[in-house]
Amino acid sequence: MSFPLYALPEEHQMLRETVRALADEKIAPRAAEADETGEFPADVYKALVAADLHAVHIPEEYGGAGADALATVIVIEEVARACASSSLIPAVNKLGTVPLLLAASEELKQRYLPPVARGDAMFSYALSEAEAGSDAAAMKTRAVADGDHYVLNGAKMWITNAGVSEYYTVMAVTEPGVGARGISAFVVEKGDEGVSFGPKERKLGIKGSPTRQVILDDVRIPASRMIGEPGTGFKTALATLDHTRITIAAQALGIAQGALDYAVGYVKERKQFGKAIADFQGVQFMIADMAMKLEAARQLTYAAAAKSEQVMHGEPQADLTFFSSAAKCAASDAAMEITTDAVQLLGGYGYTQDFPVERMMRDAKITQIYEGTNQIQRLVMARQLLK
Repeated sequence: MSFPLYALPEEHQMLRETVRALADEKIAPRAAEADETGEFPADVYKALVAADLHAVHIPEEYGGAGADALATVIVIEEVARACASSSLIPAVNKLGTVPLLLAASEELKQRYLPPVARGDAMFSYALSEAEAGSDAAAMKTRAVADGDHYVLNGAKMWITNAGVSEYYTVMAVTEPGVGARGISAFVVEKGDEGVSFGPKERKLGIKGSPTRQVILDDVRIPASRMIGEPGTGFKTALATLDHTRITIAAQALGIAQGALDYAVGYVKERKQFGKAIADFQGVQFMIADMAMKLEAARQLTYAAAAKSEQVMHGEPQADLTFFSSAAKCAASDAAMEITTDAVQLLGGYGYTQDFPVERMMRDAKITQIYEGTNQIQRLVMARQLLK
């Protein structure tokens, strides 16, 4: 008797091996440098495009690989194991395009998804503002109708890969005074007149992925670039996050796996008191806890990805919101604990940049914050349970 839900299909296992080989060869050697310089690793992007791993989730009818949600998780996980910054390439391409997949006209999908699938453009997501973080519905960015166009004004904050991406899903208020019901979603292009970017944020981690403001100054775009109906933008934004929080969980899993793998290798080699420190029970207990937390988070994430895939195929899952929040929260909390323990296991060496675990610890922190802080995730989960 087989339980396919609890065993990865063979093609998913082969995908993991393919991505891991590419990550070991092309991505891991660049990770420390991307962190040090804070430059977007364009060569890694090219390598991902060449292997068709930069936006695997895009359906085949738009020129994509048509990978399911679980395959997308595996790609992000394996890239993040080598370099968290680089894993934001497939993750943010998904985040930026899911609103189109969920709600856009066929015309918009045909126009904007194929260039992303080909690797000619990346797609970022612009929801947050300086005064609208966890309370995203409090946004001030306005889109005012003008004939068959809209004119956008405002500034979006914390936008991943801003300035590198060609396209942006932008949420803006089209009807003031009605809160979330007055928000609409649009596609904005980097080349649109009036679009500019703030300076790069100086961050603790994920330094190889630029984070900047997207500034909209009288940006005039055709009304046909609205994603879905007027006033449905916030609903689309929340529905998007139900799918993409799972990609953040995947990123956290990858970072944690990278740290665990490095720590295990180190404790077997490092000798103190005449034997490998792996022979000491205190160290063994730490390693066991790290692996246990990671595997628990992985199973939850894969289960969430399976639900995401069903929803994308028109099969409603009442508990997708709970599962995606739980996966993101559990995996990111686990990643922070596991990377911190990895630094501890390496002792003084763990605290230096000569070893990768300090970078992994810094990179893990953001997974507890973006796409909804873990405090917000707990609120979301509780509301799902109590409604």
